[in-house]
Amino acid sequence: MYKLDLPLDRKEAAAIERRRAQEEERKSRIFNAKTRLIGIDTQALDYQIRDRQQMTTMEKRREEAFAADATRNDKIACLLQQRQEHDQRELSKALNEFRSLHQQPNSRREWDLYDPDGLRKDKPARVNDDDPRCGSSSLQKFEGEDLNSKARKGFQQEQMRHWNAEQARAREQAEKNQKRADYLNDLKMRELDNRAVELQQAEEACRRAINSATADYNKALANEKAARDALKQKQDEDDKATEIANQIMGDILTENPAVAQSAFGAHRVVPDRWKGMSPEQIADIRREQAKQMADKKRREDEERRRDQEWDNLRSGQARAGELLEREKGRREEDIRKQVSDENRRLGMEQNAHKEYLDKHVYTNPPTAAYFMQFNTTTR
Repeated sequence: MYKLDLPLDRKEAAAIERRRAQEEERKSRIFNAKTRLIGIDTQALDYQIRDRQQMTTMEKRREEAFAADATRNDKIACLLQQRQEHDQRELSKALNEFRSLHQQPNSRREWDLYDPDGLRKDKPARVNDDDPRCGSSSLQKFEGEDLNSKARKGFQQEQMRHWNAEQARAREQAEKNQKRADYLNDLKMRELDNRAVELQQAEEACRRAINSATADYNKALANEKAARDALKQKQDEDDKATEIANQIMGDILTENPAVAQSAFGAHRVVPDRWKGMSPEQIADIRREQAKQMADKKRREDEERRRDQEWDNLRSGQARAGELLEREKGRREEDIRKQVSDENRRLGMEQNAHKEYLDKHVYTNPPTAAYFMQFNTTTR
């Protein structure tokens, strides 16, 4: 009649599963004593995470800046090394070109001694000038034979004389150049000495002029100070004479009572000029003192009478308070007796109620299964 095995709705099943997962998550939070009692400051953790991310970002940027700087320095070093290598290659190339153009082996003085083509270039020996050239098998020249030794020795002697003359001329020219250089050096030294002497003389003249100007200035200052001191001394003497005359002819020594009159009123005086009170002022002070003594005696009598009235009032209030304390004690004693009777009656009623509960109501004590159902859910 009733169809009870209907399939559950998917949305409802998903909602039930979601609530079950929330309940499990709530259990993990509530039943964890550390999290429940201490708690987690998520805001502080977020701040720490954000600070850590910022520090990480700054450190990464700093490392990137250092890496970029290192890369730039490496590039500069590579460029400098390439430039140095290029300069070295250009210098070597220029040196090789100079050697190939101006330092050929055939331009050396001893080239005829180790010329590889020397034998090819050499000519065979001749008997006389009109003889034809000898062939390869004519045997006109033998090893160790020097047919042209006389001409060669003459040429060598002429060459030696030419070299000696060249060396003599070079030595003479060097001596002339050295003498010329020494002469120019002596002229330069004498010129420098004369210039130093002129500078020293100019410096001494300038120093003498400065010393003379300083002496004149100091002398003028001394004369001005002496005149100023004399003028000040004369003014001081005039001021002292004027002060003496004012003291002699002034109101201080003449004891004029009018000078003690203050500009702020007739009732005020100038302390440093006051000459004392007049008899009328002294009589007024005596009358004022007598009046003040009478007023003080009257106030003391009134104060004494007022104190007596207050003492009488405090004594009456103390007697009334003592009577009230006695009445309060009697009332509290009656209240304590009533409370004791009421507590005794309530105790008897409570004992009777407890006995009724133990014998008639609590006849089924709870088992361990009853206590196991607690702390199983978060609700």
